[in-house]
Amino acid sequence: MKKYFVKTPWWLRAVYPKYVWKIPATKKIIYLSFDDGPHPEATPFVLNELKKYNALATFFCIGKNVKAWPDIYKRILNEGHTVGNHTQNHMNGWKTNNEVYMKDVAEAANYIDSDLFRPPYGRITSFQAKHLSAAMKGRKAKVIMWDVLSADFDTSIEGEQCLSNVLFNTKPGSIIVFHDSEKAFSRLQYCLPKVLKFFAEKGYVFDAINGVNEESKLK
Repeated sequence: MKKYFVKTPWWLRAVYPKYVWKIPATKKIIYLSFDDGPHPEATPFVLNELKKYNALATFFCIGKNVKAWPDIYKRILNEGHTVGNHTQNHMNGWKTNNEVYMKDVAEAANYIDSDLFRPPYGRITSFQAKHLSAAMKGRKAKVIMWDVLSADFDTSIEGEQCLSNVLFNTKPGSIIVFHDSEKAFSRLQYCLPKVLKFFAEKGYVFDAINGVNEESKLK
């Protein structure tokens, strides 16, 4: 039995109303996001696929990976995508001492210049969330969760299931999670090109989460 929601339930969004789960949209616009990179194979693949559709996306990067692959990180930014802090070492907030967690976020902020933050596994305590801005060099931190989980990280399923997860649950304003990681790469390779083609043919625009004034993107 899987231990995650493909479609984020309304009651979970209600419990954590200060987090961004989806973005109000009056147009056909969706927000693709990619966690855990940069990765030397997966991230260039993602960038190449996005470019085919003039699609923008948001990459929630792990600090140690940005340090290891700075040129790929620069390419993400140079091609117009936005980035977010995903901690330095992929920390689980529920299982990590608060002081250790905040230091890890702060270390990642040395490499990732953003006010966007996504907690690994979606797990963060109220204390950690409250102190994010201080850890992120005084930026006004915005916690970005998601509306649809592709589940490409799940090694027990195939790419076809990841594709179905996205196609049947995405609505205008949805924030969708993929992973540009070694673990997810085979499913991502199958799923992402088909997601881009499907929604592009239906007239959707793929935009990045800008972290400042999202409403301006919808006008």
